[in-house]
Amino acid sequence: MNFNNLKEIIDFAIEKEREAADFYEKVSDEQTMSGAREMLKEFAAQERKHEQMLQGFLDKGVVAGIEDYKFKWITDIKRSDYVAEMTYKPGMVYHELLMLAMKREEKALALYNELLTQTDSAEAKNIFKMLCQEEAKHKLALETKYDDYMAEMGD
Repeated sequence: MNFNNLKEIIDFAIEKEREAADFYEKVSDEQTMSGAREMLKEFAAQERKHEQMLQGFLDKGVVAGIEDYKFKWITDIKRSDYVAEMTYKPGMVYHELLMLAMKREEKALALYNELLTQTDSAEAKNIFKMLCQEEAKHKLALETKYDDYMAEMGD
C-alpha cells in the first residue's frame, strides 16, 4: 500500500475502523442472545471511538491529537494464533463470535504493524503505533474474554 500523504493514511485508517464497526453492528443485529448482541455492540462502539479519534487528527492535526496519547506495551497472549481463519455465519455461538473477533483484531494489528514498517514519516509512525496499540488492546480483551468463557464452560 502506498500513501501520498498523511491525510491518505488517516483516511485509510478511518475506512478500516468504519468497516469493522459496520461489521460488528450488522452481526449484533442478527444475534438472538442478548449477551452476544451487547458484546458485539461494544466492539462496534470501540471501533467508532477509533474512527472519531482519527477524524480528530484530520481536524486538529496529528501532533495535537496524539500528544496526550499514552503509548504502552500490550501483552500478546496469542490465543488467536491458534484459531483457524473464520467467516461469519448467522447462528454462530458466543465462543465462535469471540474467536472470529480475535482473528479480525489480529489481522488489523498485523496490517497496522506492516504499514508502520513501510513509512518514514514520524507522524505516520505515531499514528500506526497508536493504531497498533488500540488493536492489541482489543485483541487482548477478546482473548481474555475467550479464556474466561472457556474456563466457565470447564475447558
